[in-house]
Amino acid sequence: MSTYYTIGQVASQLQIPPSTLRYYDREGLLPFVARSEGGVRMFRQSDLEWLSLIECLKHTGMPLKDIRTFIDWCMAGDETIGQRLEIIQRQKQAVEEQIAALQEVLGVLQYKTWYYETAQEAGSCSIHDHLTPEEVPEHLRRWRCCHTD
Repeated sequence: MSTYYTIGQVASQLQIPPSTLRYYDREGLLPFVARSEGGVRMFRQSDLEWLSLIECLKHTGMPLKDIRTFIDWCMAGDETIGQRLEIIQRQKQAVEEQIAALQEVLGVLQYKTWYYETAQEAGSCSIHDHLTPEEVPEHLRRWRCCHTD
């Protein structure tokens, strides 16, 4: 016998509002969720795994329409494996590009942290006016030329 969870229990486990689950249902993202004779959603443990995947894909920036397409392909069976692989590979590439962009932003923030810590110790930002490139930590040098006070 299967254990079923209410929408409130599922929302609590996933730390999302019940309204989000209702929205997903309206958008066609939950074709796998069973309903009682009265139309109440009855979530199983396997549904939580699907919902976790939906949340993961959403966090990657994948549009809901693409998530719905992916789920539809999953429901269609093995003949869509290639399509599913392609959409996941495309999203993986997008995430890798986001990570690279964030690494650049992080580098700037690390440089600025060093810059202001050094200025605070010296009591003035003017300390940086006369530093040679060698006096800047090696891992931060690439951001020096582009970011001034």
